[in-house]
Amino acid sequence: MTQTKQTQTFTQAADAVLDRAVRADAPVAGVVAMVTDREGTVYEGAAGTRRLGGDDAMTPDSVFALFSTTKAVTATAALQLVEEGRLDLDAPARTYVPELGELKVLDGFDADGSPRLRDPRRELTTRHLLTHTGGFGYDFFNEHYNRLATEHGQPSVITATRACLQTPLLFDPGERWEYGSNIDWAGQVVEGITGERLGDVFAARIFEPLGISDTTFVLDDRLRTRLATMHARGADGSLTPMDDFELTSTPEVHMGGHGLYGTVGDYMRFIRMWLNDGRGEGGVVLQPETVAMAVRNHLGDLKVTMLPGVIPSLSNDAEFFPGVSKSWSLPFMVNDEQAPTGRPAGALGWAGLANLFYWIDRANGYGGFWATQVLPFGDATSFGGYLEFETALYASLAG
Repeated sequence: MTQTKQTQTFTQAADAVLDRAVRADAPVAGVVAMVTDREGTVYEGAAGTRRLGGDDAMTPDSVFALFSTTKAVTATAALQLVEEGRLDLDAPARTYVPELGELKVLDGFDADGSPRLRDPRRELTTRHLLTHTGGFGYDFFNEHYNRLATEHGQPSVITATRACLQTPLLFDPGERWEYGSNIDWAGQVVEGITGERLGDVFAARIFEPLGISDTTFVLDDRLRTRLATMHARGADGSLTPMDDFELTSTPEVHMGGHGLYGTVGDYMRFIRMWLNDGRGEGGVVLQPETVAMAVRNHLGDLKVTMLPGVIPSLSNDAEFFPGVSKSWSLPFMVNDEQAPTGRPAGALGWAGLANLFYWIDRANGYGGFWATQVLPFGDATSFGGYLEFETALYASLAG
């Protein structure tokens, strides 16, 4: 996007979207949003404050709990190992993480409430993990996992413990798409192959060549000074700061599915790598042929489905583009048809629990990211603002 009237039109429209989000009847405290093309960031906006009622303005370098936007980074690390011949996506995943071979399938509950378990009918592979067909779920999106948590003490993934990963499968691998802790296990596959902690793998193999400096599994005092506060949305639309909310700074497991803290600017560098066939500002992260392979539909005839909000404080019922067919690549959701925002068929994207959203349009050479810190997921103001933001970009491209 050259510096033209087109750019000015989008900038004005985007600024207005951010402003509306922080001034809405049910506002967000603050938001950061950016758009990049293949060369660099072409829009950078911030509005509101890091904490509702606070004095610190939200700024482009504010730090966010990135939640599931972490997943694509973990998938990238796995793809690097595929390139090197160290990871076979279709080999049994227990080859790399023996604990995966010990997991059973949950076949319902007995009359006394005990989980009924059986052996899986097929091997679980890393491809299953990357495509969310491994059989894992989340307690805030799945009633059975929620029952395991409430009645049987299954720890939440937010604890970042080994115990929180030891959940049964909800179905035999490859049977359907279900969003869950698959990518946390994919991170364990990466660790099993490399012998290193996932954060160290990211730092050396992804963040350094991309020039990413403010993204980490372990929040330190330097980043904490720029941290955006988490907020809870009440049923009446009110917003309450969750001042004590922070993902543990001493995680037993680097959770490849949700554990990163970082800035939107850093994520722009990651998005640009995918726009540029695996090349970053400081080096090559993936080979072009790997990128081309990875972004295809890897679900076959299966489809991405709506996410049911089982724990209302954490998520509403949520879905991208209801009525639009959606598949999954290896790192991202794929919209099979043009989205209402103007995003073309075959584009990529996903989200994070605290209402963070991004997309990557390799055909047109644009990607964007919208970041807030609001629970539950699928917040009307934040999600709606994100869709307006993306729509404004495509309206400007259409001229």
